[in-house]
Amino acid sequence: MRCPYCSCEETQVKDSRPTEENAAIRRRRVCPDCGGRFTTFERVQLRELTVLKRSGRKVPFDRDKLSKSVAVALRKRPIETERIDRMVSGIVRQLESSGETEIPSSTIGAYVMDGLRALDSVAYVRFASVYRDFSEAADFQEVLGEIARDDVTGAALPVAKKL
Repeated sequence: MRCPYCSCEETQVKDSRPTEENAAIRRRRVCPDCGGRFTTFERVQLRELTVLKRSGRKVPFDRDKLSKSVAVALRKRPIETERIDRMVSGIVRQLESSGETEIPSSTIGAYVMDGLRALDSVAYVRFASVYRDFSEAADFQEVLGEIARDDVTGAALPVAKKL
């Protein structure tokens, strides 16, 4: 592993421990040249995924980008980091186990909507406002009405069609 500070090719692992319900390994490393310390994570990757954007472009799937977009929706919400990590890991597992290597961005967005709906209704509305491209206040009212109806009936909001 290359040192992010001085680009030295040799770093030493000082500590390793499992994370995310044993789905990843967290390693603390130190560089013998500059003394810099940093953390790396190792995860199993079943296949290389490509995201098909609305514009037709293809980009490599980036778990960190998914995590950041979920974090933006959950900003200042009282949700434990472990629950967020489990949700993101679940979405990645669904994508990897779908059998497809090219995933439309709309499918990823739908999975995030499903996860946020179960996790936090405020984050769900925040994400929906971007994902569904809200243009007026009535769009918010419609989603809030769906949430209110689902809360009364106890039904889950069907967002994503499963692969």
